[in-house]
Amino acid sequence: MEQLEEQIAHLTRIVDEMSEMIAKQDKEIRRMTMLVEKLARREAEREAAGMGGVVIGDETPPHY
Repeated sequence: MEQLEEQIAHLTRIVDEMSEMIAKQDKEIRRMTMLVEKLARREAEREAAGMGGVVIGDETPPHY
């Protein structure tokens, strides 16, 4: 009986640790998602303003 109680206590601790880890990961994922969305909006604004620096195909960059 004592061995089962020890196992339950061990498993309970592991579940609590994993729950905390998942909560931290969720927070980090949400932060990174917001950052990616912000960067995507910024890039869309640059493209709309004609400031995109991407050269496609054989286009000559504007400074030539």
